[in-house]
Amino acid sequence: MLPWFTESSADRFNDVRDTSLAKLVRDDMLALILKGVLAPGQRINEPDVASRLQVSRVPVREALRELESSGLVVSRKHSGVFVRQLDAAEIRDLYQMRGLLDGFAGRCAAGLATEQREALLALLTASVDTMREAAGQHDVQRYYAENLHFHWAIVEAAGNRQLSETYRGIVQKLHLSRLKNLSQNVGVQASIAEHVEIVQALRDADAARCEALMARHVSDAYLRLVDSERPPTQ
Repeated sequence: MLPWFTESSADRFNDVRDTSLAKLVRDDMLALILKGVLAPGQRINEPDVASRLQVSRVPVREALRELESSGLVVSRKHSGVFVRQLDAAEIRDLYQMRGLLDGFAGRCAAGLATEQREALLALLTASVDTMREAAGQHDVQRYYAENLHFHWAIVEAAGNRQLSETYRGIVQKLHLSRLKNLSQNVGVQASIAEHVEIVQALRDADAARCEALMARHVSDAYLRLVDSERPPTQ
């Protein structure tokens, strides 16, 4: 689902090599959270995780502590550990931060050398085509995944590791709020048009316009999300 997403597989635990057991457990649970198998608000059963992965509960607890520090799960005294549910204020704040980061990434991408920018443009053009195809087939999950690939390509092209790590953390948290909306066709055509504008700004190497379009695109996406959750007027 996410561009950096790795499929969960208990088979990996047969060959730990240089990776810590806690990290493998964390990656497995992260995959289940991002796929929606572990849903927001759902309690994570430590014994079940340990049994499924054939590990002790020690690496499971270490993995849960790391996921909690990432803001993806929350520990409740005497109740256990639950997949995080974001409230409206948290979602707003995360979208605001994502808008700033997307804008910065767009400015950086527009300033790439011609050869690098042309390679990025080819990738983004193909991505827009995939989004159009997914929209035509009413395949919202495929559209959403490709949308994330589009943005991640620009973020990676910026060449700033701290930007990439911060962006990944924000999008993973926002993914929790998006899972329940994947069945909705919310503003897809408007979103595609915005992506086309971004591609054109990159083609023109217009850094200021690309930054503004990227930031506005994220802001508009947030407004579409808010509108989709409002109860219908009588």
